[in-house]
Amino acid sequence: MGLEKKNVKEIKDLVKYIEENFLNVKEEDFLNITKALLEDNRKSVNKLAISLLKYRESMEKEIKRVTNMYNFDRTYSSNSYVIGADEVGRGPLAGPIVAAAVVLDLNIKDTKEMILGLNDSKKLSFKKREELSEIIKKKALAYKICLIDNKEIDTKGIGWCNNQVLLESAVGIDLKPSVVLSDGYKIKGINLPNKAVVKGDAKSASIACASILAKVYRDNIMIEYSNLYKDYGFERNMGYGTEEHINAIKSKGITSIHRESFLKNI
Repeated sequence: MGLEKKNVKEIKDLVKYIEENFLNVKEEDFLNITKALLEDNRKSVNKLAISLLKYRESMEKEIKRVTNMYNFDRTYSSNSYVIGADEVGRGPLAGPIVAAAVVLDLNIKDTKEMILGLNDSKKLSFKKREELSEIIKKKALAYKICLIDNKEIDTKGIGWCNNQVLLESAVGIDLKPSVVLSDGYKIKGINLPNKAVVKGDAKSASIACASILAKVYRDNIMIEYSNLYKDYGFERNMGYGTEEHINAIKSKGITSIHRESFLKNI
């Protein structure tokens, strides 16, 4: 492989490249490279080989996990589309509630076409959610994001708004599905086949995508609001009732984006 002529930094760069392009690396090439790294007389290079092998093991587990999520959705596809729907922002003291609905291509044959990393959006880092959101938007056959603001939440109640924002996102998809998979509970009033999936954002690829899109969209709204209302830490708490946020309410009062119906005990 000629790796003995490369310095450790060059080999580290090669390993990084392989990891970043793992799905496009041929198995034969991967095995030849790791064999050469293991046979190198430098211990630091041997460790890179072990690290690379561990990375492959973790990727194989991830591929299997996400494949199961796609397979879960395929059981409902019936040669048609599946909509996954989820919402974020039911509990915050400020800001809107947001829902997203997503249709994925479930007929993909190549692992490369899957969206790896899908999970409950709350279990992902801010950076990872942002990255996945862009990938989902590019690969999804269709998606729809809807929101209901704090004023309507105060007027109509969070329960109604929670259902309504899910309903609007799901029926906003132009493709006619065989089913709408919604996270946690059924959507009232929907005129489409609907199945509730408990902890759906960990089981269904489509619901996980919806969870991520909704979370990223809402977080970015709250970050924008943090520039307008600088004392409430919205860029950190996203409107949830953290100590910092509650103390700001007590000392500065409420803003135009606060849910007054949520603040009765503060």
